[in-house]
Amino acid sequence: MQYDDFLARFVHGDRPVVITNICQAWPAMREWTPEKLARRLGSKSVPIGYGREMPFDRFIAEVLASSAEQPGPYMYRSFLHDVLPELLPDVMPPHDFAFPRRYASPLMPEKWRRPDGYLKLLIGGVGSKFPVMHFDADNQHAQITQVYGDKEFVVFSPADSPCMYPRAAFPNQSMVDDPVQQDRARFPLLAQATLYRTVLKPGEMVFVPARWWHAARALSTSISLCTNMLDESNWQGFHDEVVAGVAKTSPEDASRLGRQLQRVDGWLTRLERFQRRRPGLARALLFPAMLAPLTAGSAPDPSRRQLRIRVPSA
Repeated sequence: MQYDDFLARFVHGDRPVVITNICQAWPAMREWTPEKLARRLGSKSVPIGYGREMPFDRFIAEVLASSAEQPGPYMYRSFLHDVLPELLPDVMPPHDFAFPRRYASPLMPEKWRRPDGYLKLLIGGVGSKFPVMHFDADNQHAQITQVYGDKEFVVFSPADSPCMYPRAAFPNQSMVDDPVQQDRARFPLLAQATLYRTVLKPGEMVFVPARWWHAARALSTSISLCTNMLDESNWQGFHDEVVAGVAKTSPEDASRLGRQLQRVDGWLTRLERFQRRRPGLARALLFPAMLAPLTAGSAPDPSRRQLRIRVPSA
């Protein structure tokens, strides 16, 4: 699949898709087995979930012992730039389909400037799963690339949100604890929702558009990477969500942030359109791709510099 086709049909078309046969040149595809990573990282303490850390080798031991009857822990809070930068060269060069687009722009406000797309490591064993069915905050698109093992994904359309039993305090999280073996007595509206399922194998990526509900479970010991994407297709929702979040504590700051994001959107939209309409001139000028990179090939290598942005733990 061509990258432009992916953007038009799926990112801007609001459709999930699985893309196969990618990132085969990554060292991670050869070197990231549970045993090799345990030897390499040893007892280094790493975040597993909110407020929970473990020595990496002990975590891997529990993952390998995980079963449906006694599920082991599932890692979902280890951002590589923040806690495991030594692994970054293993997943380079970045592939376009997981490129974060506007998050990589130096015009983005610092809090949301993530050239790595919030790149994080996901590891779990048989029986383990992401702790809750959800859609990503800040109206983000999500891409999950499978490196080792098999993982099942389930997704539901945003049109089915009334059937997902959103939590009052966290409306992007569902109260449904098992979207496959559904408890229709507790959650009768699930019968009206359409469940989509797929199994990811090494070298495959699933794209989950903004506001699509999703969850996953490991069918074997599983290692994958997650990134997020922001571009004109989901910008308005991103703008509305982050401004509303700030407004809860400071309407004045929210108004100021809204104006700033509108200016950023205006500049990025112009620069992106210019590159699409006048690619030769844009390449000659250099600055359009520097300020609004459209592909991984036009952005700086995110493995060559340490990001100075920390992801909040809560």
